This record gives sequence, structure tokens and C-alpha cells, in this order.
Amino acid sequence: MGTTKDVREAVGAELAYDPLVDSTNIAVRNISGEVALNGTVPTYPQYCAATAAARRVAGVKEVHNHLEVVLDPADYRDDAQLTTAANNALQLNIAVPDGVEATASDGNLTLTGSVSYGSLRAAAEQAVVGLAGVRNIVDKIEVGYYADPLDVTQLVQGALDRNALFYDDSDVTVDTVGSTVTLSGHVRTQAERDAAVGAAWMAGGVVEVRDNILVTG
Repeated sequence: MGTTKDVREAVGAELAYDPLVDSTNIAVRNISGEVALNGTVPTYPQYCAATAAARRVAGVKEVHNHLEVVLDPADYRDDAQLTTAANNALQLNIAVPDGVEATASDGNLTLTGSVSYGSLRAAAEQAVVGLAGVRNIVDKIEVGYYADPLDVTQLVQGALDRNALFYDDSDVTVDTVGSTVTLSGHVRTQAERDAAVGAAWMAGGVVEVRDNILVTG
């Protein structure tokens, strides 16, 4: 799938194929594997699903989601309603630690608090992503407890070595300075890249993951 047209058409087909996405008002542009999604979707879960669909397509190296969430009037929630609904969802989710809170402003949810693992921060996002009235999520949750950088590097590298998506001669490397993990190297697909970043966030003590991995397609 080497041409711009091929990748663009493939992304469009994948968006149309995905039952979680209404692709009616989505336009796709592609320049050398850099794919941009423009237009509108009616819900935030569709915004997220559109990104995931585009990232599944061979030849896509990066996805730039410029979609706007235009809510159906029936899904609108004022700031107080959405704030209450989001905090209730966070409290009811056993994967989300106490102290994580949400505040809404015109459909934009801001999450604050602190957690020990990046995966717990992701759990907080997942707890509120499907709420009616959400147009966007701004995650300001802090991740923090000290872990030895060498231990973190070994743990993340071990997770990558175990992952079925990575071939035996993968050149993805892990370097940890303080609480920041930097991933470098090459992968064939966005799925592999996502798996590497996800593995890094699962390690304790990781506050930031810098993704320098290149997708070769």
C-alpha cells in the first residue's frame, strides 16, 4: 500500500467499516503516511474510535485527529451535570484511585489528582470517556512514586520482549532518566508503536513517556 491514494482510501474504508464510527462527515488526507482526519463526529467515543481505526491501517505512520465533536442536543449536559456524572463514574470504578476528580467546562472534562501508575491514569480516562455530554478530555492527573531508573528500563524492555507483536530482531530500545522513559527504534505498524508506549506506561514510577519510535509501514 505505497501510494497516497491507496492509504487515504484504505483509511476511509476502515472508518466506514468500523461500527463505532459514523464516517459520514469525516474527510481523510494523507501525505506520506501522515494521515489527518477532518470534519465532525457526534460523540467523543467516536472521536477516539476514528483515531484507532486510522492507526490500524497499513502504511499509516501518524494520525492527526482534527475532528470536532458536535453533540446532539439530547446529549448535551451543562457543566454541573457533567461534573457530577464524571465524578460519580470515577468513584464507581474500582480501578480508579481515590482523589481523582473531574471538572467540566462546555463539554471539556479536566481530570486531576495523582496515581502511582500510568495505567491507572488511563483507567480514569476510560471511566468517563463514554459519558453523554463529553466533547474532550484533558488529563492533568499526575503519576508519581520513585522507582530506580535501571529497574524501570529492565521492566519495560522485558515487557517488550514478551509482547507477541514484536519480532525477534526488533530494535526498539528503552532508556530511563529519572522518571522519564524514552522509546526509540523502528516498528512496522502503529499497533506495535501503541503496544510499546502502553508497556512503558505500565511500569511503576513512570511520569513521562517520550515516543521517538518511527513507523516504517
